[in-house]
Amino acid sequence: MEWRDEGIILGTRKHGETSAILEVMTRSRGRHLGLVRGGRSRKQQPVLQVGNKVDLLWRARLDEHLGTFQAEAIELNAARLFDSASAIHGLQTLASHLRLLPERDPNERLYETLCLIIEHLDDPLAAGELVVRFELLLLDELGFGLDLTRCAATGVRAELVYVSPKSGRAVSREAGEPWRDRMLDLPAFLLGGSGMRADHASIEQAFRLTGFFFSRHVFEPRGLTEPESRTAFIGALRRNRARLTATDGENAA
Repeated sequence: MEWRDEGIILGTRKHGETSAILEVMTRSRGRHLGLVRGGRSRKQQPVLQVGNKVDLLWRARLDEHLGTFQAEAIELNAARLFDSASAIHGLQTLASHLRLLPERDPNERLYETLCLIIEHLDDPLAAGELVVRFELLLLDELGFGLDLTRCAATGVRAELVYVSPKSGRAVSREAGEPWRDRMLDLPAFLLGGSGMRADHASIEQAFRLTGFFFSRHVFEPRGLTEPESRTAFIGALRRNRARLTATDGENAA
């Protein structure tokens, strides 16, 4: 058995004295593992870093075997991203989320989205918006997608400011007002066609929204807890916001 594809490295772990098990998200074959012989060598280590895009050749005697990878660098993203705490935690969060999917389950849409996010992970504000959109996409892929297109109660498309925690559907301001204490906030930038960009406050709201549905539908039924990397990523975004606020205050003074 043999195939060639490109992929983004999600993780590595030691195997024996010189080799490594490589975990990648591939374009055509989903999340896939394979053995890299000599993967801990000086030549291979810079290539086999999380976030790097690689060209992969996989071989095995049978399709269900672990198999071996030969990996060559396409984009060495890790060197750029590892200077940023938010980028490191963002990469770890994305990898944790992708492990919720079955191994070797093809999903080119998630792969393309992952590539786009990695291009911007060193920009904390852009990274926050992109990662939360990735979470919405993943919820949809797992069968728990949110309907943010129209009000669940009235069908209107205007003034959508809440999400029902029961149905995962948008609710308009007027329809949701009597139950606003029970509703989840819907950041305007998540609405299709709004043309709005996220700010720090709306990103916090968006992560509370996606976190609620991940906990209810994904983590708790599987006996899992929220990944520590996700908490760390949101914390890194907050610290970046605080630094920017302090800098703006100093400049104003």
